[in-house]
Amino acid sequence: MSMNMPTMCDSKHKKISTFDQNGVGEVGSGLFGLPFTEEESEVVIFPIPWEVTVSYNAGTAEGPAAVRDASPQLDLFDHELPNAWHLGIHMPAVPEDWAQESQRLREKTEAYIEFLENGSKGDASVHEATIAEVNRRGEDLLQWSKKETLALLEKGKLVGVLGGDHSTPLGFMHALAEKHEEYGILQVDAHADLRDAYEGFTYSHASIMFNALKLPQVKKLVQVGIRDLCQAEAELVDQSNGRITTFYDSKIKNKMYEGNSWRKQCKKIIAQLPQKVYISFDIDGLDPKLCPGTGTPVPGGFEFEEAVYLIKALVKSGREIIGFDLCEVAPGESEWNGNVGARLLYKLCNWMAVSQKRLEASL
Repeated sequence: MSMNMPTMCDSKHKKISTFDQNGVGEVGSGLFGLPFTEEESEVVIFPIPWEVTVSYNAGTAEGPAAVRDASPQLDLFDHELPNAWHLGIHMPAVPEDWAQESQRLREKTEAYIEFLENGSKGDASVHEATIAEVNRRGEDLLQWSKKETLALLEKGKLVGVLGGDHSTPLGFMHALAEKHEEYGILQVDAHADLRDAYEGFTYSHASIMFNALKLPQVKKLVQVGIRDLCQAEAELVDQSNGRITTFYDSKIKNKMYEGNSWRKQCKKIIAQLPQKVYISFDIDGLDPKLCPGTGTPVPGGFEFEEAVYLIKALVKSGREIIGFDLCEVAPGESEWNGNVGARLLYKLCNWMAVSQKRLEASL
C-alpha cells in the first residue's frame, strides 16, 4: 500500500468530523443518513427481501427498503448513547435477484395457500411442484445468507438481519452457530413460530424457531409477548424440558395490572437466558398501532419503550448480544411502519454495540 494512500481509519475520521448530524436527512443517502461504507462501519445490516410463505398479508419483502427509506428522518442524538453514530452503520443494496425470486415464487404459493384455505378441494398434486421448488429455494436462501453473514462476522463486523418475513434470519443463525459454541435466543413476537413445516414449507415464516432449535448450539429459546399460537406449539413448549420458556402476553399484562412492574418481569425473562444472546425481533411483537402494515397483526403487544427497556435491561445484565434480526416490517399505506422499524433498528444496533464494549452508554 502506498504511504500516500489514505487508510480506512483516516477516511472514517474525516467523515465523522465533516458530517452534520444536525442536518436534514437526505433521501437516497445511507441507512440513517450516515455516510459510512461497509469497511468504515462496525455494524452491518444485511437485508433479505423474502416473503414466499407468508400466509396472510404480503408486503414484508419490501421491509428492508421501507426501513432504509424512512431511516434518514431519525435524529441520531441519544442522551444515553452519546455519539453512537460514530460506530458506523451500513446497509448494502437490497439484493434485487432475491426480491424478484421472492415475488415469482409468492405468486405460486398464493394459489396453493388459497387451495388450503378453501378446504383442499381439488387436485393437490398440481401444487406438489410448488412446495418442492419453494423448499429447494428456501435452502438456497439459507446457504447464501449463511455464507454472506459469516463472511461479515469473520471481518469483525457486528451483524443484524433485516427481513423480509421471519424465515429470513435462519442462515444467520447457522453462521452464528459456527462462531459460538452455544447461545440463547430472545424472541419478541406475537407468534410462537414453532410449527413443523407449516403448510408443507420447510422454511415457513411460521417455522423459524422450530428450525432454529435444530441447531444444537441454541441452548435456550425465550419467547416474549406471545399471544397467537396453536395447540401443537403450546405442547412443544411444555415438552421441551425447559429448553423453551414462553412469557405469554396475557400473563405479562395481568401481572402488570396487578402491580408487578415491567422491571421485575424483565429480570425474570433475562434470568432464563445464557451469557450470549441472539435477539429475534418480529415487529408484530409490538402493539399493532405501531406496525399496522405487518403481515399478521395481533391485538396486544408491547409499547415501543417497553421493548427497548427489555433490550437495555438485557445489556445491563452483562449479557452479550451476538446478533439480531428485525423482521416482518411491511410498508403498508404509509411511512409509519418504516419509521417505527428504523427507530427500533437503531436501538438494536447501538445496544448490541454496548453489549460488546464497542460503545459506551451513560446509564
